[in-house]
Amino acid sequence: MRVLITGGAGFLGSHLADRFLADGHSVVAVDNLITGSQDNISHLAGNRNFEFIYHDVSNFIHVPGTIDAVLHFASPASPIDYLKYPIQTLKVGALGTHNALGLARAKNARFLLASTSEVYGNPLIHPQTEDYAGNVDPVGPRGVYDEAKRYAEALVMAYHREHNMETRIVRIFNTYGPRMRLDDGRVVPNFIGQAIRGESLTVYGDGSQTRCFQYVDDLIEGLVRLLNSDFSEPVNIGTTREISILDFAKIVNQVSENPSGIVYKDQLRIAGDPQTRKPDTTRAKTVLGWQPQVELETGLTRTIQYFTKVIDITT
Repeated sequence: MRVLITGGAGFLGSHLADRFLADGHSVVAVDNLITGSQDNISHLAGNRNFEFIYHDVSNFIHVPGTIDAVLHFASPASPIDYLKYPIQTLKVGALGTHNALGLARAKNARFLLASTSEVYGNPLIHPQTEDYAGNVDPVGPRGVYDEAKRYAEALVMAYHREHNMETRIVRIFNTYGPRMRLDDGRVVPNFIGQAIRGESLTVYGDGSQTRCFQYVDDLIEGLVRLLNSDFSEPVNIGTTREISILDFAKIVNQVSENPSGIVYKDQLRIAGDPQTRKPDTTRAKTVLGWQPQVELETGLTRTIQYFTKVIDITT
């Protein structure tokens, strides 16, 4: 196949590019580098099956030649990023999704949307199933990301129903691994950066808020299976090992052998931060035969090794 990945220089997009290339496909990565980085794809320079196009997909997308699949991953994804770029986040969720769908339709290509667990907002059911409509604040600071993804899902389903397009929607739960940015504000790089520097890990509130952290390789496997499936409804991809942020901090300190402990700050950094988050992955197991394989401690060890090299380079 010849596969186009928007956001192809980002954390997830670059790992997807690696996977498709390893499987013998050709990849076109499209990115405007607002939050992505060419460092993530520098190892692909000179690969005849890889092409990079610098472009903002909120504008019309023109790519000559055959395209067999379009995977739409372009978007700021961390709170720091989408609060810094609120309008760009809304535009890439709306206009970017529209343009990417238009390209897929013109090329008769299969389409996969990278959605998010954030469409569930601050959930009132636990764990979250794909038929749960969510509890989202459209005018809160996080709404620019949540509502962009919710609109994108609606647009994808409209194209699926109106134009009989082959579309897929993945709702991605907290994912970590190499190529995350140290300064992206998410808890994994925050904790690991502090641990590597020998600092105390900062926990906001009492640390009782929960997340389920999956390693990037597990997510990529799920994405490939979903793209190759015949299932058009949204699918949660995430681990069901729910852990409090406080316990997660303790594990990071243990794995990194950081003796500096934990410090607490009184308030959550961003209003509306969900208290709990856990996917129901019955659909992924049933439809895709997928379940995560990488244990948290193993994934953290790999990620800490990566960030240790990054910090050595940048200090």
